[in-house]
Amino acid sequence: MTRRVGWRWFAACALVAATAGCAAVRDAAPAAPVATTSAAPNSADQDPARFAAQVVARAREAGVDPQLVMAILYNESYKPHDPAAERAWLQLDPDAALGVANMHRVAFDEVKADRDFAGRDWLELPDDPDLAIRAAAWYLHDLAAMLPDQRSGAHSTAELLALGYNAGPGNMRAFAKGSPPGPQAQSYLDRLRENWQRAGEAVAGR
Repeated sequence: MTRRVGWRWFAACALVAATAGCAAVRDAAPAAPVATTSAAPNSADQDPARFAAQVVARAREAGVDPQLVMAILYNESYKPHDPAAERAWLQLDPDAALGVANMHRVAFDEVKADRDFAGRDWLELPDDPDLAIRAAAWYLHDLAAMLPDQRSGAHSTAELLALGYNAGPGNMRAFAKGSPPGPQAQSYLDRLRENWQRAGEAVAGR
């Protein structure tokens, strides 16, 4: 669910600063990256590893791989997840994604239906990382159910689910049948591979 932020993110930060301040095997693991560049968050307070306990608990609840959920959080940590900044961003882009897992309203409303958190609201995501992680884990669960039984592509299940998280279930199914990812989806996949080991280390032993 990544979207390039550009100048509008900085405009949102300026808006916040004016009021409250802007805070700074098919089923095997993804393939190793061809070239390695640092995808680590800029500071410890942005490192998704601090949510390791919640990631493991919510991934197990949803029946998905905790390492995949953590890797998604690393992929989505490209911008600060400050609640005030995210609310300011909404004034510029009402269709923005919110929370530490960068989830859009439509996806959140679909995934919460008939689940224990059905009464929660998408606007709560910036202030509730556990809710954001829970929704992301269940969304990955739902994406897994949409994968075709017959696949002709070279991507692992984890890679396809990450691509589905970023590009939607229709594109995920197309990738599973051999269609090549476009530039944005490929960039997301490259970052997933870069973040995979780091994500595994974050959830190991929990």
